[in-house]
Amino acid sequence: MFIEILIALSLGILAGIITGLTPGIHINLVSLLVLSASPFLAIYLGFISLACFIIAMSVTHSFLDPIPSIYLGAPDSDQALGVLPGHRYLLAGHGYTALKLTVIGSFGALILSIVLFPIFIPIVKYGYDYISAYIGYILLAVVSFMILRDNKKIWALFIFLLSGVLGFIVLNIPGFGNPLFPLLSGLFGISTLLISLNDNTSIPKQVIQDDLKLSKKLTLKALLSGQFSGFLTAVLPGVGAATAAVLSLQITRNLGDKGFMVLTGSINTVNFILSMVTLLVLEKARNGAIIVVQELVVNFSMSHILIFLCVTLIAGSLSVILALKIAKLFSKLITKLNYRVLVIFIILLIIALVTLLSGFLGILVLIIATAVGLIPAIVKTTRTQAMGCIMLPVMLYFLI
Repeated sequence: MFIEILIALSLGILAGIITGLTPGIHINLVSLLVLSASPFLAIYLGFISLACFIIAMSVTHSFLDPIPSIYLGAPDSDQALGVLPGHRYLLAGHGYTALKLTVIGSFGALILSIVLFPIFIPIVKYGYDYISAYIGYILLAVVSFMILRDNKKIWALFIFLLSGVLGFIVLNIPGFGNPLFPLLSGLFGISTLLISLNDNTSIPKQVIQDDLKLSKKLTLKALLSGQFSGFLTAVLPGVGAATAAVLSLQITRNLGDKGFMVLTGSINTVNFILSMVTLLVLEKARNGAIIVVQELVVNFSMSHILIFLCVTLIAGSLSVILALKIAKLFSKLITKLNYRVLVIFIILLIIALVTLLSGFLGILVLIIATAVGLIPAIVKTTRTQAMGCIMLPVMLYFLI
């Protein structure tokens, strides 16, 4: 069993590198493929080992996922908001610093979540029903606060409603594959790249700074905020990482770009670990990969949790090294490329991936979402309001 788990762990890390660095290829897709092939794969690896493969892949993915968001501006649903400060860091010559901040968030969240794991069990067990009954009203209050604090309230409301209606329509199109990829790539990816292209932006030489000055107080504040966000995504259906980040930002103020990058890095890791808590306590999986783990492992118990937490810790520790090494490579290579050519290539790559994953309907969504994503930059208001594409549908889900 030990050798099997070790092999599964190694293969999972390799798969996580591929999914983390390739925009549009999500761990849920690979997890479902593993589940489909599990009768055949179980001949070579037991079901517990296959579950370990998925866990190692998911953890590695969460550490490497910010790299294409920061360096290429190609976000997935979990890194959409991180594109904005991440891209600013890149254009200031500090893309590596941005990635390092997300790694600090991911690894800090991993350690903190494992330490708090026993405490989360009774919280989830006794607090789930109470929280889920009021989440719609909490979201409504957060949205109202987001709009009212904006300097251009009418535009903020307009962008929120416009992106919200777009998100509601797109997420409810029958049989539409991977709807979030074209939606978020347009709102936060291509729109950001087009603005950079229009401004004749160039990528300066990237500074690889190993000594990162980061306040312990700010780090702890961001990590605790990430625990709260991850808790929401783990226990509440429909609340994704980006929505939870917006919620956290309304509660935890003055994080700045550094704290925000730590926060975005932490949420997915917290979500993944707490999804194990919900599976253990509620017998409900709130994470696509954990749903597959639930299908693979019969009679899920605390002994399984201990094995999976060990795999999580090992994969996370190795992913820290991998993420930083790969980020250094990206930092060296990206400055050797013509920025305008690179931006055009990335846009074409996103279009090709959208066509492959979502078809021509995805291209239509991508075009509309890009148009909506350009509005905040034109009217000079915060692009956070565009998260209405997810927040409005989720809010309606809980209120109606």
